[in-house]
Amino acid sequence: MSDEGLVKVSYVFPNGDKYEGECSRSECGAIVRSGNGKHTSASGVTYIGEWHEDKMHGRGTLQHPSGAVYEGEFKGNMYHGTGTYTFPDKSVYKGHFQENRLEGDGAFINAQGLVWTGEFHGKAALGLKLQHSI
Repeated sequence: MSDEGLVKVSYVFPNGDKYEGECSRSECGAIVRSGNGKHTSASGVTYIGEWHEDKMHGRGTLQHPSGAVYEGEFKGNMYHGTGTYTFPDKSVYKGHFQENRLEGDGAFINAQGLVWTGEFHGKAALGLKLQHSI
């Protein structure tokens, strides 16, 4: 994406959300988040990363007040592509996502440090293999 037409803004939304970063004009003339920026919701969710046409799109980090964190690729406001999701209990999934779902090759590291690898399909992960440390 070209930096041409991007302007830096600091904006507080009526609901208390805050955005600091780059914006551009959409085809209809509205100002939309584009480029890099930080959005903090009134509820404490923070996204730092790339935007396209007012949506999280590209690489970024989304942090939740619960302690859950996603770092990776976004498409149209969804986890989509390669990323790492850290759960509040500090267990971690590293792998592929499709439209906010675990999808494809990945590894799940539980809170005790055990590593399970294989194919993930949403909530199903049949045939995972436990890696042993020797």
